[in-house]
Order: sequence, then structure tokens, then C-alpha cells
Amino acid sequence: MQAIEHPKMKTLDRKITPVLKDALEVSPVVFLNGARQTGKSTLVQSIASDIGKNANPAAYVTFDRPTQMAAAAAAPEAFLNSYDNTLIIDEVQMVPDLFRALKIVADELRLKDKDNANGRYLLTGSANIMGLPKLSEPLVGRMSVLTLYPFCAAESSSGIGNGLDRMIHMDFTGIKNRGMGLLDAIEMATYPEIADKSQKERSIWFDGYLTTILQRDVKMIAELEKTALLPNLLRILATRAGNLINDSEISRVIGLNSVTGKAYRNILKMMFLNFDVAPWYKNIGKRLVKSPKGYLTDTLMLCHMLDLNLRDIAGNKPDLFGHVLENFVATELTKLLTFSTTKAKLYHFRTSDGKEVDFILEKPDGTVFGIEIKKSEAVNIQDFSGIRFLQESVGKDFIGGVVLYSGKEVVPFGKNLWAVPYHILWQ
Repeated sequence: MQAIEHPKMKTLDRKITPVLKDALEVSPVVFLNGARQTGKSTLVQSIASDIGKNANPAAYVTFDRPTQMAAAAAAPEAFLNSYDNTLIIDEVQMVPDLFRALKIVADELRLKDKDNANGRYLLTGSANIMGLPKLSEPLVGRMSVLTLYPFCAAESSSGIGNGLDRMIHMDFTGIKNRGMGLLDAIEMATYPEIADKSQKERSIWFDGYLTTILQRDVKMIAELEKTALLPNLLRILATRAGNLINDSEISRVIGLNSVTGKAYRNILKMMFLNFDVAPWYKNIGKRLVKSPKGYLTDTLMLCHMLDLNLRDIAGNKPDLFGHVLENFVATELTKLLTFSTTKAKLYHFRTSDGKEVDFILEKPDGTVFGIEIKKSEAVNIQDFSGIRFLQESVGKDFIGGVVLYSGKEVVPFGKNLWAVPYHILWQ
């Protein structure tokens, strides 16, 4: 199977754009975070003319430029007040003192002109400052936080991007595969710079990318004694993608105590290299597992860390491919939730006696939707056993469930139970 080429892929519209613009209408400060090279700078510059005040484009500065960074660090408040229009600040985490100054300036703007205070500062950053209370606390109630991930499959294939909404509403009419197979989707749902590259080119890019983050960027947010262990830690997390997280065991393998090991893993999370899916649990009369499951934010990075050829393992190592596939679905659901009209949180579900559902979407009203993953092209009723157990356990709070599979047709398996092809994710 040949990968689909998309020569204009890097200039594709990002699905989070309208969400970002809406946030600027209601908050004085909006922080768009995400890993390096996910396209944050390109996105914010592309909307500068739309978000400025008095018909003027927003001003743009980046702290990747030493002079701008030095000016902001020397006098943060004066730096902010020197701009009377909407200001975009790129890589804001490089000047930590700016966050407290932003609180002061944002409050002053609200007092002077409450109606015109929103949308004044659009920040981007390659580290999740929400994990650093000293930085995030000053802006509580004044800042909206959004995350830009690497391309989702719908973005890289110019899809509509409403697959999650269609799935949770069980609206499957007209669902068609638009010519992109599952392996193509996995290869294209990645960082913009490499979404149309060969495996050799991706490998070279990942080597340089991880070196930059693990040897340089980490030092901006934390002082670690053993930074040399971070690549090995990331590799271990890659081998355990989709498994329950046991920080004590992971720490022992890399030679750290459990507290330090967990702190190091959280540093990787703050750099958006990995993420957790929390356990779902309520009082349903069963003992439920309360450990999160871990994933890497990019599935091609997972393959790179384990020296895997995606197409080789898909054909020759089905069990290994199953773990890679689960990581892909976890990342796609996470990405889709950042811009879908459906508001929900992503969880996994497992009982102490082994009953499980790969993923659960819980809506704000407490209703839940189950998602199981199957790599084959056929589905039977046994594949719904975990979802049916969830249905029996939560009663009226259960709204439906799907088994995602490699087939081509949407097939009903009972009331609100469906087998659905993977291509709904990039519909």
C-alpha cells in the first residue's frame, strides 16, 4: 500500500481555529500550548489580521529572538504596556516573570475598558505551564488554555473533522472511506513537518527533535540531575503504551526512586511527549482499577522509539500492531476533543477481575459512551462484552458504544451498539 502524498499538507487549516477565536472573545489572555513543531506559530500568525483591535493586525513577537526575550525579562510590565493592540507572544514560557505581569496588566485593562479587555494577549508555549503552579496561578480566571496537538488524521486528509460528534450521536449515515487507509492515517496524523515524509526522513527528524527537547527545552522548566535518563524513560513509556502506569516499576527500571521517577515522567508530559488517560470509576458495585493508562502523544514517535516499521508490524506482528493502534486511537480521540462540539472527557474502564472498555467518553451530564478497538476486519458479539458490561453497570447513564474495526461497513449489534470502521475518525 502506497502512502498518499499531500504536497500542501503543511498549510492546511487547523480545526481548533474557530475555538481559539471564540476563546479570545471571552478571555483577556489565551494560552495556546502544545509540543514544539505542532504548528502553533503558523496558526497564530495566520489569524493575526482577524484578532487585532481597531481593524489593525495583532502584533507578533517571539521569545526565540534573544533581543525580544531580553526586553521582556528586564521589564515585563513595561514590555506588555508598550503594545496598545492585541499582542501575540510566541514561546512565552521562556520568560516566566511575564505571567505575573500579565495578571497586573489584564486587571488594569478590565478596570479601564472592560468591554475591550478580552482578546488582548494570545500566548503560545511549548511547555504545559498548568503543571507549574507558580506560573499558572496568577492567571486563574483571566486565561483560557487550549492545546494544539500534531495533525489529526482529519486535518492531514482535509476531512471535516466531525467524526467524534457523529460517533457519539450515532449518526452514521453517509459514512464513507475517502480513499485513505488506516496505515496512511497513522502516518499522516503526526507533526506537520514530517506528515508527508519517508520513514528515513522521519527518523532523522525525530532524532533531532527529541535531542532539542530533552537536552535543551527541559532545562527551561526544571532542574534535573539526571537528564540523560529522559530518552530511556521515554523509550520505556513507548514499550508500555496502552498499559496501566506503575511509577514504582518504571522508576526501578531506569534506576530512580518512585518519587523522582514520577517527577521525571511528569516533565515529559509537560513537554507534550506523553499523556495519561485517567480511569473512569463510580460506585457501581464493582472494584474498579484506579490507575491511569499511558500513551505517547505521537504514534510515529512511538514507532521511532521502538525502532519499528509501521507497515511491517501491521502485516507480521499483529499483537504489537494492536498496541500501536490503541495509541493511535487514544491520540486521535484526544485531538478531536479539542475542537469537537461534543464536550466530554476521555477515560478508560477496567474492573479488578479483568472486565474492561478501552475508552470511555463521559459528558458533563454524567452519561457515558464506550469505545472498543479491534484490529481485524470482522466483528462479532463477543467483541462487545466489555461495552455491554458497562451498559449493565451504569444503566440509564449509558448512551451507546462502538467497536472500531478495520472493515468498511457500519453494522448494528443491538440497541445503541455499533461496529464502525476506523475511517469515521477522519470523516
